[in-house]
Amino acid sequence: MAILEVKNIGKSFGNLQVLKDINFSMEKGESIAIIGSSGSGKTTLLRCLNFLEMPDKGSIVVNGQVIFDALDPRTQVDSEMRRKRLHFGLIFQNFNLFPQYTVLRNVSLAAELLCSERPNYKEKKKTILEEIQERAKTLLSQVGLTDKLDCYPHQISGGQQQRVAIARALALEPDILCVDEPTSALDPELTGEVLKVIKNLADQDTSMIIVTHEMDFARDVADRVIFMDEGMIIEQGTPEEVFGRPGEDRTRQFLARYKSL
Repeated sequence: MAILEVKNIGKSFGNLQVLKDINFSMEKGESIAIIGSSGSGKTTLLRCLNFLEMPDKGSIVVNGQVIFDALDPRTQVDSEMRRKRLHFGLIFQNFNLFPQYTVLRNVSLAAELLCSERPNYKEKKKTILEEIQERAKTLLSQVGLTDKLDCYPHQISGGQQQRVAIARALALEPDILCVDEPTSALDPELTGEVLKVIKNLADQDTSMIIVTHEMDFARDVADRVIFMDEGMIIEQGTPEEVFGRPGEDRTRQFLARYKSL
């Protein structure tokens, strides 16, 4: 069974139709790279999956359960949206860390806020909070930031901040990790460290949707590539099907067929 099914998703802002009948599915452990020129709808698609924007049409199915259907108001109840967002972890372009909190606190905060809703929270509060702290430390270790737990965002580099954001997105154990152009706000010399962390996650069979302009990265990391243009999926397939085999000139042909990324 597919972990995610996106069916006929559409989204407009006023008279501007940004997404037009988007259809795709993904299997558990699969990494999908979404590429395309600026304004093609890539980020809006991620925001619709996370319900930061509400689709105008279509449906979203996670693990066989319909979590959104534009034709069914019962799937659009505001009080349920926060719970539904937990299926997806979102890594933003610009980090969006809380400047007043340490690195460790940035990673643990959401889990700490949500744990108060557990039925046994009052009886096991200390144990639960200790477990959250340990998981946050483990995640920060995985992204190479064990020595930065007590630092504040302004005390670390942009690449390190993005790695904190990756750990934070993983802290709530989402079904699918959504990554929105993770290197767009970074200097070129910091890009590699972030892409390395994301590649490691892909190697660990993390289910990911990655919006990127880095075509070499998409070729190396993704199991499947989706090319979007003017709000539509124009082409999708394995990296070899989309770009050609390494050494072939298909990438140049690919760009010539569509728009420069």
